[in-house]
Amino acid sequence: MVALLVTAAAVAQNTPSNARPRASDLGLKLGILPTGPLNAITDVAGVEVGHTTIIRGDDVRTGVTAILPHSGNLFREKVPGAVFVGNAFGKLAGSTQVNELGEIETPILLTSTLSVPRVADALIDYMLGLPGNEDVESINPLVGETNDGYLNDIRGRHITREDVFAAIKNAKSGPAASEPPPAAFLPNWAGTRLACSFRRTLRACSQSQTLP
Repeated sequence: MVALLVTAAAVAQNTPSNARPRASDLGLKLGILPTGPLNAITDVAGVEVGHTTIIRGDDVRTGVTAILPHSGNLFREKVPGAVFVGNAFGKLAGSTQVNELGEIETPILLTSTLSVPRVADALIDYMLGLPGNEDVESINPLVGETNDGYLNDIRGRHITREDVFAAIKNAKSGPAASEPPPAAFLPNWAGTRLACSFRRTLRACSQSQTLP
């Protein structure tokens, strides 16, 4: 523990004030397999990540993050998926069908707790509007959440359809996607701090590991 604290202090001194070290920077190793080159979710070939951040006035600090397993039409080219519940005190729209069928058919969106239904509705609009989906009559939007009510007007539900579309359309791969820009919603790197539990969650999820 002492060694870890010393390492953390050393890393903090060499880290810009608006950035936080990753677990690997502190000497913490997750899992038993080696990481990918970026140690990020975008190390997986084809995965893209996009963000929309909303900062208005003194009380709106929120947004939406989109994770795309690939850049094609996910409804027509579904990917294998599963849900592991580590803490069931949350809202994860679409999880039951993923567990039932073992497939993901939309981008995975993460947003503010009370905005999950609105974001899911916008995601349905996006999927129905894709070329090739003109005859689709059922969509399973996959949307998770975090409670940003500590510093955001969470009851205002400020996420719009346009915000959701922008996050999906701006998704990209590589290091720029794995490390969101300042004030990006998830995780939030600037002064607009979100509930830290989701920062830890995405950090853990983004620790890539390569299979032998």
